[in-house]
Amino acid sequence: MSERTAYYEHGTAAERWARARLFFDAKEYANAARVLDGLAGEAPEQLAPRLLLARAYYHSAQLGRAESELRGILERWPVEDYATLMLGRTLERQGRAAEAAPYLRMAAAMAGEFPE
Repeated sequence: MSERTAYYEHGTAAERWARARLFFDAKEYANAARVLDGLAGEAPEQLAPRLLLARAYYHSAQLGRAESELRGILERWPVEDYATLMLGRTLERQGRAAEAAPYLRMAAAMAGEFPE
């Protein structure tokens, strides 16, 4: 483990979660993702770190990683409305509007937004 990697992996899970949130709130999304990647791997049954990791990937333009994480979340939690919305937006941002459309419609329906 390099010194650089050790920084992101140092501390208890709670300390790393707090560090990841600080990075995310400071809009340092790539750094947040580095911390969250380890946390999500250690506790894949916890939704919050995985969802924040997907958001960090999205905001740092790591769209392939965001898509992969979001698909993993939806496999485990198929009714997670925010992950559904984010997957639609991630696909849209990659220029895959046709693939994004069903996810965006589903997210809108889950939020109670129905077209007139």
